[in-house]
Amino acid sequence: MSELIAVDWGTSSLRAALLDERGHVVEEHSMPRGILTVVAGEFPDVLQAATARWPRRSDTLCLLSGMVGSRQGWLEAPYCACPAGFAEIAARLAWVEPGRIAIVPGLSCEEQGVPDVMRGEETQVFGALALLGLDSARLVLPGTHSKWVRAKAGRIEGFSTFMTGEFYALLRSHSILARTLPDADGDLDAGAFEQGLRHALRTGNLLHAAFSARTLSLFDRLPAAAAPSYLSGLVIGEEMRSQQLASGDDPVLVVGSPALTQRYELALRLLGVSAVAVGSEATWRGLWSIARNLEKTA
Repeated sequence: MSELIAVDWGTSSLRAALLDERGHVVEEHSMPRGILTVVAGEFPDVLQAATARWPRRSDTLCLLSGMVGSRQGWLEAPYCACPAGFAEIAARLAWVEPGRIAIVPGLSCEEQGVPDVMRGEETQVFGALALLGLDSARLVLPGTHSKWVRAKAGRIEGFSTFMTGEFYALLRSHSILARTLPDADGDLDAGAFEQGLRHALRTGNLLHAAFSARTLSLFDRLPAAAAPSYLSGLVIGEEMRSQQLASGDDPVLVVGSPALTQRYELALRLLGVSAVAVGSEATWRGLWSIARNLEKTA
């Protein structure tokens, strides 16, 4: 493989990168052309516009990951069941153009008899492991729907999804709490965040703990400007509580942009658990690793 065009195509945006034969990023850029902005039949033209600066040679492979493989995307890439590694992913690629353009499938698993799914995060997991030279780890990928992932021997064994970011948005904008919160979140107040985190861990029930954001404000024990950070601590604390983390546990890999990972790194440190952050480059290394393994098995 001489080069790879890697594309991370989500709901609201598209990121593309040209990688050389060693997996190094030669150039990358982004566009506000997530799948929700693309009408049926327009996907080839959008991809062409996003990658036109990198003329494709006959041996250039283009790999796409993310929601582009959903039912609302270009071509549905059916979920690949866990446990899954490079072999399973390669076998389930959805080829748009055989040998030229393919979409990485998402993963599915069963947690307590209920299905769970991811699209795009699997590529980030493989990339994070490759960047750090690991084959086993516990990972968290923060976001609107955070993913906690168990990887072992180079395969994703299972994962759990937490609607933490979405719950924060709902409580912040559509509950009684919104009446005492400022219009903007502002900068993170680390003290208020820790206060919320620890209260969530003590109460062990977000339905109960969330009301404290209102009562602390009513009794002037929480400044209005600090309230969003406190609420953030509550919902992330609930997520951490469910992981049963303990001081001295093995490091957790936190994968995502600094804006997403900052609070999770802080929360883990407050719990006495080491955090290792991996940025958005994990997606590119993941797609490159999938391409290399595809090449080896061809």
